[in-house]
Amino acid sequence: MKTGILLVNLGTPNSPQQRDVYKYLIEFLTDPRVIDSSWLSRQLLVRGVIVPTRVKQSAKAYQAIWTDEGSPLKVYGYRLEKALQERLGERYVVALAMRYATPSIREILLKLKEQSIQRLLILPLFPQYASATTGSVHQRVMEEIKNWDSIPELVFVNNFATHPSLIHAFCVAANAFKLEDYDHILFSFHGLPIRQLINADQSGCCQKSESCCQTYTKLNQDCYSAQCYATANAIAKGLNLDASRFSVAFQSRLGKDPWLQPYMNNRITELAKNGYKRVLVLCPSFVCDCLETIYEIGVEYALEFKHAGGERLDLVPGLNDSLPWIDALQDIIAEKLE
Repeated sequence: MKTGILLVNLGTPNSPQQRDVYKYLIEFLTDPRVIDSSWLSRQLLVRGVIVPTRVKQSAKAYQAIWTDEGSPLKVYGYRLEKALQERLGERYVVALAMRYATPSIREILLKLKEQSIQRLLILPLFPQYASATTGSVHQRVMEEIKNWDSIPELVFVNNFATHPSLIHAFCVAANAFKLEDYDHILFSFHGLPIRQLINADQSGCCQKSESCCQTYTKLNQDCYSAQCYATANAIAKGLNLDASRFSVAFQSRLGKDPWLQPYMNNRITELAKNGYKRVLVLCPSFVCDCLETIYEIGVEYALEFKHAGGERLDLVPGLNDSLPWIDALQDIIAEKLE
């Protein structure tokens, strides 16, 4: 049996030029799973307010992180695709797609179809499940495949937030730094609007207490926020961090609606004002370095931390195409296909 492995990341503009960034942001932000309002209000908000006011700044940020090979997200993605293909062997066909921009899910699915695969594993590269990320990828794949005359056996990876091999990979990345040289370890995850967590809740326990997400249970095991805390706690345990040595925050807030808290900018300001001079940041919702890690954390928040009185805010690089991450993907794939 030949098995297709579809790796999917969020996406990146085709170039850091404003026209390509504009096109990318429109496609991304008009996804109803990303901004979950009515079609008309979403179009008016995205096309009339958000993108016109952000595109110039976003283009400058992409220009700051762009490499000679292209966008880091895509460069590392292709390296990962190649390395995983070599690791899995000829019985598998590994292919990378982006949820937004190129290479599109449609384009890559058609290439996999040409390989006469009998089984397809869809692996969104997001450790924690959210409707706006993994859910959007799964929906897009199903929309494309539903009209195929011959549909292969489908295997969807929902999340791998606490998979031991993933946790090990992040611990290896963090241990490249001397943890004892830092006053605090901060885990930063991509934020989400609170309403999206409540809408996805099937247990009736979402947001019923301030600490409902901080203990991972059967009731909240499908909650994005609970999965984030579970990932952070597992990595902290692997690094032998005392509870006072680390905390969790959420970044990349968009709009005025309440999002997951504590907000990253508030947290780093608080740490600086409380005398913490050196902070190390891990971003376990991003397995690959991208705008949100390299620029938002490594440049913007690092500068904000210094302005608040801190001395140094360092970023642990993403897993990218590291060997422990390839090992983790191999383990995740093997377990799902069993």
